[in-house]
Amino acid sequence: MSSTLILGGARSGKSLYAESRAASFEKVTYIATGVGHEEDADWQARIVLHQARRPAHWQVIETNDLPDAIRSAAGIPIVDCLTLWLTNVLDQLEAWSSARSKWGALLEERVEELLVAIRSHDVLIVSNEIGSGVHPETESGRLFRDELGRLNMQVASVCKEVVLVVAGIPLKLKG
Repeated sequence: MSSTLILGGARSGKSLYAESRAASFEKVTYIATGVGHEEDADWQARIVLHQARRPAHWQVIETNDLPDAIRSAAGIPIVDCLTLWLTNVLDQLEAWSSARSKWGALLEERVEELLVAIRSHDVLIVSNEIGSGVHPETESGRLFRDELGRLNMQVASVCKEVVLVVAGIPLKLKG
């Protein structure tokens, strides 16, 4: 198996698909990039749902240091998901309130680190496809849509396989 990027919209079944692909492996490392927000009941419910689906023998790493987590993963890693990782990176870089010229090079360095890790390890990578929806009304919404689109393209370029999940149905785009 080689690295696979699994794209889809919210609640499309992309995480379920990644988990089903990993189920045949003896060792799985689930790399969760979502940070729990105790005040957000909907978010907490999503986290609990994901946790309940994971087999007890899977190792779980909650981190935003994806390159290191991928390199140190036992068995096949599932990254769930790039969307949340990018949000956290943009938060750390204070990108929402400053020009790309101030943080763009730092983002590109982090993305390149991630691409190097993906090239060196077979991995299942989950990410949202948000570029087909409504044009974001806010500047930060447009920034996020554009950066996630760039990130997805870069990750797709180093993955042997790319799958789009729509209504729970996986559609192979590459590989």
